[in-house]
Amino acid sequence: MNKYWKRFVDWVEGRALCGMDNLDNYGYKPPVEPPVREHHEKTFAERMKLWIDRNEAKFFDQIRRGVSVAFAALIIVMMLTTVAELPQFGNPNNPANNEVSRRYIEKGLEETGGVNIVGGMILDYRAFDTLGESHVLFIAACAVIILIRNDRKKKNKSEDDKLYEPRQDLVLRKVAALQIPFILLFGIYIVLNGHISPGGGFSGGTVMGAALILYYNAFGTENVGRFFTYRTFNRISICALAFYAFAKCYSFFTGANHLPTGIPLGTPGAILSSGLILPLNIAVGVIVTCTMFGFYSLFMREEI
Repeated sequence: MNKYWKRFVDWVEGRALCGMDNLDNYGYKPPVEPPVREHHEKTFAERMKLWIDRNEAKFFDQIRRGVSVAFAALIIVMMLTTVAELPQFGNPNNPANNEVSRRYIEKGLEETGGVNIVGGMILDYRAFDTLGESHVLFIAACAVIILIRNDRKKKNKSEDDKLYEPRQDLVLRKVAALQIPFILLFGIYIVLNGHISPGGGFSGGTVMGAALILYYNAFGTENVGRFFTYRTFNRISICALAFYAFAKCYSFFTGANHLPTGIPLGTPGAILSSGLILPLNIAVGVIVTCTMFGFYSLFMREEI
């Protein structure tokens, strides 16, 4: 059957291409193939097109490999050169020991008001670095949200999504109800005391994020959605980042060393001290908490 169907198709194509005259017994005259020309008979453009069709993938693959190897070798040489030029480890005359560390240790309490030298360093001397790190967390979360939400729009919800719903175990719910308030309280304590003791926004935010994750696994999606949604995540994160940026923008004008900022540092060791370090710790803690819980809930196939 396929043989006769093929003859019928060839007959129709032959009539269209060759007209009605000079047809064979089946009413078909195959189209005349153009004569095959030798390589020297082709134009330069035809030769170039033929060469590209045959060798383009191999040619550009070789270029890509060569450039990759050269770039990797350049990076290796730069890194080895940098390491070779570094000061000897443990040498007391190294500039880092004499200038940077000594400045933080000797002038940190006076200039920042924070008893915790690390907190004063990352939220005062290097506050813009910490602002960049916070923005990295927020942008990463937003990128994942956009990708997952777009992917979910292409797929219809099915019964399989129920497999990702946390099982509401009675023992887990009772234990979580007892532990979550203490975990949140401990996380808040770490954030609020980050300028007078080890801790701060990053570590305290991690603890509070873990408390929200435990709540999610114990009580399910519906209960979490009552107080934390995609819109809540956006609003809290944007407000925290905006406060951090506006609160620290004075450094553009008066934040250099030996220039007064006009912000009272308070009594070192008191809870209300160290200038802006305390509110900046709170902002960072909120961002880390939202990002941790946001990532977890996203990967559990929920809105956020």
